[in-house]
Amino acid sequence: MTTCEEAKQMRSGINVQAKIVDKGEVRTVNTKFGETKVCDAYLEDESGRIKLTLWADDTEKVKNGDEVKLEGGYTTTFRNEIQLNKGRKDGKLEVL
Repeated sequence: MTTCEEAKQMRSGINVQAKIVDKGEVRTVNTKFGETKVCDAYLEDESGRIKLTLWADDTEKVKNGDEVKLEGGYTTTFRNEIQLNKGRKDGKLEVL
């Protein structure tokens, strides 16, 4: 498992287990794949925190305080902040 701080240095293949904190409002956006729901939350562990972008069904799946495991994650940088995303094909987000 990767820590939140280590994940910030990685591009892909990220497997992290951490707690959901500061989950934001779910909003609807238009993407090239059509209309979908998106929501920002933070994953936090003993090393620190990283922004997690939740899409579609994942926006409803988790709440503040949930311990989750993300497999097959990758990072992007948006407005100078590193964001963790679940891989489209092999990504998995599980509430523990």
